[in-house]
Amino acid sequence: MTIALPTPDQPLKIGTRGSPLALAQAHETRARLMAAFALPEAAFAIAVIRTTGDDAALIAADRPLKEIGNKGLFTKEIEEQLLSGGIDIAVHSMKDMPVAQPEGLLLDCYLPREDTADAFVSLRHGSIAELPQGAVVGTSSLRRRAQLLNRRPDLRVVEFRGNVQTRLKKLGDGVAEATFLAMAGLNRLGMTEVPRRAILADEMLPAVAQGAIGIERRVEDARTAAMLAAIHDRDTGLRLAAERAFLTTLDGSCETPIAGLAVIEGDTLWLRGEILRPDGSESLSDEARGPLAGGAALGEELARRLLARAPADFFAWRG
Repeated sequence: MTIALPTPDQPLKIGTRGSPLALAQAHETRARLMAAFALPEAAFAIAVIRTTGDDAALIAADRPLKEIGNKGLFTKEIEEQLLSGGIDIAVHSMKDMPVAQPEGLLLDCYLPREDTADAFVSLRHGSIAELPQGAVVGTSSLRRRAQLLNRRPDLRVVEFRGNVQTRLKKLGDGVAEATFLAMAGLNRLGMTEVPRRAILADEMLPAVAQGAIGIERRVEDARTAAMLAAIHDRDTGLRLAAERAFLTTLDGSCETPIAGLAVIEGDTLWLRGEILRPDGSESLSDEARGPLAGGAALGEELARRLLARAPADFFAWRG
């Protein structure tokens, strides 16, 4: 099929949030499309869209994200622009994406996945094990909070948000002894100066879809579908099919500590999953293997096995 490619006069509009990481992801998407179709940079326009979540996070910087709202807070305005035709594609961190898209929109393009690991970041200590008894650790992630307290219930966890520079300043000011970031974000931003250690999945299983960039489009937009097909990474798509089905079956949200990671081993998918009580007092984990094309079924199966072991109030907050 011959498609009309974008031009400097009629550029393809790429929608994104305005954070440095979000812009880096939009620039990577643009670079891959430029290379795939031999197009100049001027054939693309990057549109920065402010979301309700961006505003809420600034206004309530010390409140947990679960009190502000769900993951849709960071995508609603971008998806509205996509549906109205204000932009042609939307670039997202898949870790932050709701499991369902609005009617008329589709997520079927993923870029090659970056490092999936969490990064332990501290100015004074080299690992979680090295943290002294009762040390303060900052994080806004319910998953990381629960995983940390499950392994080190002696630690004190405080709300910790902001960009990398803000978090490092907080560490320098003694607000906390350590925090966590995603290795993928640090790598994409080229932040080699940040004192960090990648945490192995055996020690702390990452968030579902961590390290993956997804590109959303309108269902009926044939030109965009054809262009995105040229940069879609098959392996990332297969892995995320399993992980997001796992999350969907668990009805995952910002209020449910869930971790999951799928890895390709030859012609087999290996999926590991973990669910935790929000206070970290209990963790349930399991794993499953299946054919590459059966990722969705594998994710559902693993989630149902964990749900069968979990009490009805497993994800409820205590006290």
